[in-house]
Amino acid sequence: MQAGDIDRALTRISFEILEANKGPDDLVLLGIPTRGVPLAERLAAKIAKTETGVDPKTITGAVDITMYRDDLHGKPLKHTHPTRIPLSGIDGKVVVLVDDVLFSGRSVRAALDAIGELGRPRMVKLAVLVDRGHRELPIRADFVGKNLPTSRSEQVSVHLTPLDDTDEVVLS
Repeated sequence: MQAGDIDRALTRISFEILEANKGPDDLVLLGIPTRGVPLAERLAAKIAKTETGVDPKTITGAVDITMYRDDLHGKPLKHTHPTRIPLSGIDGKVVVLVDDVLFSGRSVRAALDAIGELGRPRMVKLAVLVDRGHRELPIRADFVGKNLPTSRSEQVSVHLTPLDDTDEVVLS
């Protein structure tokens, strides 16, 4: 996927989120670091362009999953990213978790555990830019930019500005 493909996929996902939620009310987009955060911010900006009165900063945040991962034993703790939730909180809200690639489902499971300590959302949905299959847990995305069937030996890399030099998805 190149920059234009990513932009079109995010535009489509933003409309799908609005349709599923019947508008922007009680909507919170929480990105899973690292690249889920800028994706959530881009989705919020697209929603704000469509819906009047929506401030992207008031509906976006990030959820740190580091301490909820199931692969911490025997490994040094990696850099953690701060959890940021909108001032309105997540209680009673529709939370859309946003990530770049859905693979085994373990990051999403960790994010669900983290959200459980932050509050009690009315509903949690999942939006991903790429779903590459190979799930190890019964998790599926509600909103998908691109289904990309891969083998386990292949790697999907998402590059997004401003974290990277370009916007692209590369299969290697």
